[in-house]
Amino acid sequence: MKSEFTVANAYRYNRSSPVRWIASHLWRHKFFLMFSVVCWLSAYASFSTLQVIIGRAADEVLNPSSDNALLFIALTAIGVSLMDSMSSLTGAFLLETLGKRFQRDAREELYISLLSKSQVFHDRQRTGDIMARATEDMTGLSDMVIPGFIFIFDSCIGIVMPLLFIASIKVDLLLVPLVFLVIYVFVVRNYVRRLNPVIARQRDQFGVMNAGLEESISGIEIVKASAQEAFERLKFRQNARQFKDYFVQQGRIESRYLPLLMYGIAFGLMFLHCMSLYRQDELSIANIIAVMGLFGVWRFPVFISIFSWSLMENGLNSARRILTIINAETDLDENATGYAGELRGEITFEAVSFGYEDGMVLEDISFHIKPGQTVAIVGQTGSGKSTLTELVNRTYDATAGRILIDGVDVRDWNLDALRSHISKIEQDIFLFSRTIAENIAFGAPDASQELIEQAAKEAQAHQFILSFKDGYQTKIGERGVTLSGGQRQRIALARAFLSNPRILILDDSTSAIDSATEDEIQKAIKRAQQGRTVLLITHRLSQIRWADRILVVDQGKLVASGSHEELLHSSPHYRRIFARYDAALPDIESEALEVYMPSEEVI
Repeated sequence: MKSEFTVANAYRYNRSSPVRWIASHLWRHKFFLMFSVVCWLSAYASFSTLQVIIGRAADEVLNPSSDNALLFIALTAIGVSLMDSMSSLTGAFLLETLGKRFQRDAREELYISLLSKSQVFHDRQRTGDIMARATEDMTGLSDMVIPGFIFIFDSCIGIVMPLLFIASIKVDLLLVPLVFLVIYVFVVRNYVRRLNPVIARQRDQFGVMNAGLEESISGIEIVKASAQEAFERLKFRQNARQFKDYFVQQGRIESRYLPLLMYGIAFGLMFLHCMSLYRQDELSIANIIAVMGLFGVWRFPVFISIFSWSLMENGLNSARRILTIINAETDLDENATGYAGELRGEITFEAVSFGYEDGMVLEDISFHIKPGQTVAIVGQTGSGKSTLTELVNRTYDATAGRILIDGVDVRDWNLDALRSHISKIEQDIFLFSRTIAENIAFGAPDASQELIEQAAKEAQAHQFILSFKDGYQTKIGERGVTLSGGQRQRIALARAFLSNPRILILDDSTSAIDSATEDEIQKAIKRAQQGRTVLLITHRLSQIRWADRILVVDQGKLVASGSHEELLHSSPHYRRIFARYDAALPDIESEALEVYMPSEEVI
């Protein structure tokens, strides 16, 4: 399976099916699994033995053998009960440990898998549904082990063990239990067959409901600004109602669970069989008491099986949903053995095209950028500028053509080595709910406080950071919502400066910064660009003009390339875009536009 990121020496699980995946996780902790099985076998052996001891006590009451016989039997019963209790306690503890370790390992595996997926994969996923799988479905896996496995052991061992003890008393007495067992297996199989699709739809609907909730909370500003609270409430209510309806369907199926009724009938038939054998002098009263006690053990396993199979089906469907994400192939691979040399910053596009299933975004793009050059990419909104830069660091892979970094196809680069030399700052800045220092040092976690502050000074962020009570240790809200747009962009610039990339991509990264601050940041960027290749997407004339080269993109095609002065003379597209970018052009630019453009197009 292709992956953008892998963990060295990671444990390999069998992902061919949900059952095998669960089994491989449990087998990783086989000591807990095997010892818990031994404990539950011991517990039911002790509990079944206790029923036999009670029968012997009854026989001793009817036919005394010695003065101390009942005392000895009572002490033996106490010892066997203690063995039962200790075995049950130890088995439950081991299964609890196994369940939590399983949950931890599965959650870690899912998290690593999500990190390894390509941007295309994440673009297609709903965050709320992913969170549902990482939380609620993980809980389903844990509940399947504890108490699910305990119930399963109760259902299986609690039926088999008494059956063996009954056989040791008289084989003829197996007639009623075996007939009941055959019918029980058939009924449970039919119950599981009807229950499984309902639980599957229930788990999927929870993901849908959670995804809708996440979208509403993430977009709460838009919801309130548009006065759409009532609509969102109605949509959530409909999702919640449908989720509830699946629970009701599950309850209806469980309410028609027949084994407990069948057990009551079987218990009466078993007693009738014992009485028949007693009248024929083939069974003593002591054995009748023991046999009925042993058959009485079946009541709890039969009763609890309704919950055990529900938990098992819930766990299996949770495993299916989690495994669907883990097994989903990404469009990119890590290429761990790929080229990992020093990066100089030379970029070449050779007839590059890129598109999604619904159409092409870029078509036949070719250009060459020398190391250390600053290249501005301009074009109308939706022309493909940002997508073009996302092909450089392999956020996406080109559909056709080649992209070369230092003469090496980006597909042949080690992905980690390639991206470690490229830094991108976008207009929509993402900051983590951590301290400011941690956000700046995100790309260089070992950076000292001195280096962090130096990067902040270069990005003109140092002064406003110190204005906070806790300075660099100030915790910012999720996505940096406690900061202004300009503050977030300056922190992102500081992060980029600190990572010291060879290729720096600025995607309208100073749009939320005032002119005075921008002038200072431009000086920092000019210092930072020395020896680096800079790809600049901007609508600001002040940034476009100092680029070494300008690429003009229109409707996914490269329509012009050159310096600012050259394009003013040669490219109608650039003149049109240039006029729209700046409504108050300097006189010299206005004169140039009047010469090379119709007067009505000049803004």
